[in-house]
Order: sequence, then C-alpha cells, then structure tokens
Amino acid sequence: MSMCNRQWILARRPGGHLVEADFHYRETPVPEPDLDSGQVLLQNLWLGFDATQREWLKDQEGYLPPVAVGEVVRASSVARVVRSRNPALPEGALVQGLFGWQDYTLARTDDPIPPSLLPPGVNPEMALAALGGTALTAYFGLVDIGGLGAGKTVVVTAAGGATGSMAVQIARLRGARVVGVAGGAEKCAWVKSLGAEDCIDYRNEDLPQRLAALCPDGIDIAFDNVGGAQLEALIGRIAPRGRVVLCGQIASYDAATPPPGPQNLMNLIYRRARIEGFLMLDFLHRTGEAFAELGPWLASGQLSWNSDVQEGFERIPQTLLRLFRGENLGKQLLRIEPAPETQA
Repeated sequence: MSMCNRQWILARRPGGHLVEADFHYRETPVPEPDLDSGQVLLQNLWLGFDATQREWLKDQEGYLPPVAVGEVVRASSVARVVRSRNPALPEGALVQGLFGWQDYTLARTDDPIPPSLLPPGVNPEMALAALGGTALTAYFGLVDIGGLGAGKTVVVTAAGGATGSMAVQIARLRGARVVGVAGGAEKCAWVKSLGAEDCIDYRNEDLPQRLAALCPDGIDIAFDNVGGAQLEALIGRIAPRGRVVLCGQIASYDAATPPPGPQNLMNLIYRRARIEGFLMLDFLHRTGEAFAELGPWLASGQLSWNSDVQEGFERIPQTLLRLFRGENLGKQLLRIEPAPETQA
C-alpha cells in the first residue's frame, strides 16, 4: 500500500464560475484505522460528479454543511475496503458513500452517512449511475412529489444529464408522455433514443414556443433541474392542478450573479398548480422500494444509462468543470485506477 494519500482540497471559495485554481493538490500520510472499534480503511476507486457539489462549496448552510476551505472536497465514490476487522465491512468489499477527492479515508458503520456495500453483480459504474443517487432522485421526485401516472404529460429539463435521463425513462416506463429539454443536437438525439416523444434544444430553439406546440393541453408534471428561464417557461405551460418538481437549479450554481427567478408565479395560482422542492436524502429509508422497480427494468434492458468516464487522479478538478460546461453525456464519473468490476 502506498504511504501517500493524494487529496484535492478546497483552496478558496469560488467566485462565480469554477476554475481549477479553486482547488489545491496535496499529499498526506495514509490514515491509520482504529480496527478494534470497527473503523475501516477505504481506498477510493471511482468518483461521481454532481451539480450539487457546487452548492457544497458555498459558504452557506444547506442540507449538508459546506466544505470548509482547506478540507477535502466532498464527493460520492466507490471504494474498496483495504483494512478491516469489521464483519459488516470485510476486506476486499466494494462500498459506496461520500468519501471525497482522496485516495484513502476512514469510515464506520455508524457514520452519519455510512458506507453501503455494493450488491452482488453491481459494478462501480452502475452503482454511481444507474442505481446511484441520481436514479433515486429521479424516481422519488417523479413518483412521490410529481404524482407520476399513466397518461400524464411530463417535461424534464437537463434531460441529457444523469438525473434527467433517468427521469425521462422512469416517466416513460410508468406510462407517461415525455418531452425532454437539453442543450445541443447530440444530447437531444440521445434523449429521444431513451423514449422521449421529442426533445427541445434550448440553445437553438425557442423554448416557450416549442413547449406550446408540444404540450397544447399543458404540462402535468414539470421535472426541473435547471431553474431560471427554463423554469419560467415550464410554469408558463403548467396544466391545471399540475405539479412543478424542483430537483435542481444548475443555472444558478456556477454563476457569479444568479439569473432572475421566474416572473410568472401568478400562473401557479391561476392553474391551482403545486411547486415543491425535495431532497433524495429524505427517501433513503425507501431505497428498497425504488430498487424493486428499477432493478427489473435494468435487468430487462428497458432502463438504460450512460456514463462519461474520465481517467486519473490529476484530472479530478477538470472533470467537475466538465459538468458545468455541459460536456458530459449521462453521469459524469472518474476512475482513479482499475477496480474489480463486481462485488464478490
């Protein structure tokens, strides 16, 4: 085992768009686990990148404490247990959690967000993408917050991203009519291949006009990952008793000055519509319920997923920047080093 623990830490609070100088590389000794207490040593193998990481870097309270300047950047990952006497986390097992931008970390089963074993036959890519937080977010956002049902008209923004692409497919598989919104012809083509009836290229098409043409009777469920002008367009086409599901606000995460909010909130009153935000963390106790439906869809090939895999520890900050430049197609991942493809 290398005695060096490579880390990327937060060097300063980002001001506007993220840049690589917001992060600093350092090397520290590998931490020593207290094996007798059940603590284990993990070696990170794969990292996941999510828009919410940008929120964690701000000096403001959210659903998790902000990452402090000088701390390892928080991130989802899959790791291997390399030292353990804990029978619940045996050596060689693959686990998933929020282990951050580093090679090694310590963990316990009683941590606030404890490591979870990958199920047999599930590889790291699948764990972080198809069965990770993005899939669970799409599932519970649509089913519980959106009231998803057959025959509903569903519009999903950022439909070419990790969460959006899952939302498109879950809505379709539940019998809804789905329209996606994405940036660029390549992403829109992929969204349509996932089963969306159509996909609006917001970079090259007039979003309100296209929504009016594709959703003449209104939008029953608007699943929004973007905010700003796109959210305003969704509210403008919401159907009577429709629901706007607030999943994310990527339009404002990386902006020096947040874009103006929707100017047409009165339409929610006129339409007696509901707008509601949610956090996937509130549904962690029901993951088995989601997997019971998602698992068979994956096994049968009805639910597909795509990941954009980068390589190498030195590319970690660049990979997060890719996410905010819209360069990823599907889930943004990085492989630190080759890992076993399935959990034993």
